[in-house]
Amino acid sequence: MTQSRPEGVPEMGDVRMAMLGEALRRGWSDMARAPGYAVLSAGVYVAIGLVMAGVTWATGKSYWLVFAAVGFPLVGPFAAVGFYEVSRRLNEGRALVAREILGVIAHQRRRQLPSICAIIIMVFLFWFFLAHMIFALFLGLSTMTNVSSSFDIYFTSQGVSMLVVGTGVGACFALLIYAITVIALPLLLDREVDFVTAMLTSVNVVTENPVPMLAWAALIAILTFLALLPAFLGLFVVLPLLGHATWHLYRLLCEAGAASPDR
Repeated sequence: MTQSRPEGVPEMGDVRMAMLGEALRRGWSDMARAPGYAVLSAGVYVAIGLVMAGVTWATGKSYWLVFAAVGFPLVGPFAAVGFYEVSRRLNEGRALVAREILGVIAHQRRRQLPSICAIIIMVFLFWFFLAHMIFALFLGLSTMTNVSSSFDIYFTSQGVSMLVVGTGVGACFALLIYAITVIALPLLLDREVDFVTAMLTSVNVVTENPVPMLAWAALIAILTFLALLPAFLGLFVVLPLLGHATWHLYRLLCEAGAASPDR
């Protein structure tokens, strides 16, 4: 990336496929060094998933669980911020202070990080609104009285069409959130820049390195989907691993930029 960079944004090198593996290796190491934070932070989202599943099971509105599963990658970056902070402190040799790590967004309230987190939440809420419209379009006239009968509706032509369209739309939302946050969130935690600049920087990294960055997005999507299947329990591993690894991917880009002789 040779264009001039905004003030406060570090030089970043090109993304290499080898960086993805190295980021995962470092992420796994951080997770092993601070397992308590992995269990605690991921446990919150596992609990939320189980509560949502219980509610949909009790009310017979199973489609809400489908929407939540498709939309979960939208809030994944929000969930990862605490893991970024853990990795940053481990890298700098600083103490892991629980109240500062668990409340990292609140502690950043005078900076730009809460603004981009608010955007993530708004997009997630808009996804739920749009997903309900998609459901109404395809299955609005179908009777869904309880969970045991509700799942059968997904195997009808209308149900399959709803799942295909809903998944496609959800994937577009997830890709948008990924593009504007994958570099922006660790950048905002690391540097004092405005959130618009951070989002544009993130989009630039993705568009200028489409193959490795889309590979990273696909890996996140696949691992997250697999983590949701065994009663959300896979999130105990996937969330901290991807959170720590994404921080290290950002740091590897910064290191590559600083080491480049052209910069």
